Amino acid sequence: MRRAVFLDRDGTINLEKEYLYRIEDFEFVDGAEEAIRLLNEAGYFVVVVTNQSGVARGYYTEEDVEILHRDISARLAAKGAHVDAWYYCPHHPAGKGSYALPCRCRKPQPGMLLAAADRYGINLDDSTMIGDKRIDIEAGLSAGCRPILVRSGYGSIEQEELRQNIEVSDDLLSAVRSLIVKNEEV
Repeated sequence: MRRAVFLDRDGTINLEKEYLYRIEDFEFVDGAEEAIRLLNEAGYFVVVVTNQSGVARGYYTEEDVEILHRDISARLAAKGAHVDAWYYCPHHPAGKGSYALPCRCRKPQPGMLLAAADRYGINLDDSTMIGDKRIDIEAGLSAGCRPILVRSGYGSIEQEELRQNIEVSDDLLSAVRSLIVKNEEV
């Protein structure tokens, strides 16, 4: 069984931009590329888990999401980093057509994390979920992962609403550095 770090996308890896799907609008959060490279070097399996309700709402297509993810992968590769698996939820109860449904993959449900764990042999008890929203923390806790909230994106606002004693970092890079140091101490 391998250990993984599950990463939210919008607000954690990239700057929060409502319904982001266009390559030209994508911008990394400062230090995100280095953070993912450090995770790779430390032997973590890196999985992105992202809600993409813009698909359900008809703002963009699943193909648009996949095109953006391929572009992000190419940008990361240029910096010596990579994501091992990409998961996204295109559903939303207020969406259109076949996407308008409640599902187990949309965070805060743990479906994407559980699917990745099943497919890739991930030990969830030894894994971490990093994100900027309460729903990321809840998905991680529901899956049995250690959650870390980052203040980038919505994190500084969401931090005040969390009732649990959750680890908080300024951004993805500081969260990853802390995670690696703590695991080296064990």
